[in-house]
Amino acid sequence: MTNAPDRPWRDLTDPRRALKIDDLEAGLKEPEFENLEIPEDLGTVRVVVDDHKIKRYAFTHDDHSPWALHDSPFGGRVGQAALLGNDLVQLFTLVYAGSKVVGYHTEEQMWFDSPAKLDEVVTLSGTYTEAYERRGEGYVVMEAQATGEDGRSIVRHRGVEILKTNPGAIGGRGSAKPEKRVTGEVPEGARVIETVDAATRPGDVLAPLHKTITAEQAAVFSRVGEYVRNIHNDIDVARAGGLRVPIVQGQQQFGVLAQLLTLRCGPSFLTSGRLRVKFLAPLDVFDPFTSTGIVTAVTPVADGLRAELEIWVRRDSDGRLMTAGWASVTVPAS
Repeated sequence: MTNAPDRPWRDLTDPRRALKIDDLEAGLKEPEFENLEIPEDLGTVRVVVDDHKIKRYAFTHDDHSPWALHDSPFGGRVGQAALLGNDLVQLFTLVYAGSKVVGYHTEEQMWFDSPAKLDEVVTLSGTYTEAYERRGEGYVVMEAQATGEDGRSIVRHRGVEILKTNPGAIGGRGSAKPEKRVTGEVPEGARVIETVDAATRPGDVLAPLHKTITAEQAAVFSRVGEYVRNIHNDIDVARAGGLRVPIVQGQQQFGVLAQLLTLRCGPSFLTSGRLRVKFLAPLDVFDPFTSTGIVTAVTPVADGLRAELEIWVRRDSDGRLMTAGWASVTVPAS
């Protein structure tokens, strides 16, 4: 589908501006901790969930869901669960120069309230709500949301990022202690399940999802199509940040976990899901990994059963835990 002149573009910025504009980031602030204003409105933008946006995400994640490409239980095609996640994470680049950022995403959380529909124009808005320093690094907290044409909530986001750092130096040293550390260990003899449903019980392990994110996939996901250069889509920028090769964006790993939970929990995840993760170590492009999780609790609630899970990404080559966190979803009781 071709965007008409008055139709919103599918991304935060319209790359066609490059035909007339030399510096696409002119007037934007330097991404320095000292330049933060708290609270800071990062702006509002409208994007269209068109066929290209959905198919592009399918490529970047190998997430060729029939709900996104053909038809869904919601009636018609809908976007993948975390389709708008990176748009929300990148809202700060409406204020700060994205190609000058060498940051590190440390924590991501999203609440899934309803799916985005094909060709729907959604409104994204976000705010920097908090900033603090820890271990010599400056952290900033963003809260953002995506709203549908009818005013309904699609997804809500809360993320924590080191605005500017040397990712090669800090990657892998761990994050602040969470309220309960996720070990990613599976008990011997645990039951492996394909579906979270009324028969699910604590200790059940999700059937895993195996992936390898290529440099091409990482580059496309990380906005190479908008001419943004960063440690995920440009080897020179990555090496300037102390890395040998580009690394997979934390938000891209988050999208894989959202895909896993959609596969295992069904439509319920797109209307009642919550996923919160911490990014523990950088994942190189072309590095195979596996995502899975374990059910920790199943509780009856008014509209079904609330399943709580620990969830993680583990690198295949050495078994290292790369990303870990928590998820929950309400599934039908029968």
